[in-house]
Amino acid sequence: MNFSIHCRQIEKAKAAYEFVRDEIPHTWDIQSKRVTCHASEVLTYKEGICYAKSNLLAALLRSQGIPTGFCYQRLMLFDTPDKGYCIHALNAVFLQSLNKWIRLDSRGNKTGIDAQFSLDHERLAFHTQQESDEVDYPLIYDKPHPKTMSVLKEHTDAIEMYKHHLPETL
Repeated sequence: MNFSIHCRQIEKAKAAYEFVRDEIPHTWDIQSKRVTCHASEVLTYKEGICYAKSNLLAALLRSQGIPTGFCYQRLMLFDTPDKGYCIHALNAVFLQSLNKWIRLDSRGNKTGIDAQFSLDHERLAFHTQQESDEVDYPLIYDKPHPKTMSVLKEHTDAIEMYKHHLPETL
């Protein structure tokens, strides 16, 4: 990922976001067993779940002086509450020229998921359904939540981790 010295903050944020969203596949989507955690691992192996991808996006943007935090949602793991819940990670980015935070979800698009870079309204991968006990946590964390980091560090099989060990709450 190369940033031109002449790129504006918004252009850098969009380029980094689209790189992570489009060039780094979500581990579940490719059914890989590899678990990546730190930004350097995600870049090396070119894959990661949302926790790892949000780590990479934060590292890329922070390297360019763009304030970036971590946000979370509690979502149904698969399609119904009886199959359990998981915490989903995304990022918040402060755009100085607009004097506002925007949330970006670099999870990766596929059929039924169309996350986009938007300055006007959120275009996240998932929209929470409160009637199903999903939660959109309103905080911006300055570092990844310990539960998301520990699950990545404690497991070596991403498919098993994704099915059975993702945290359900923060």
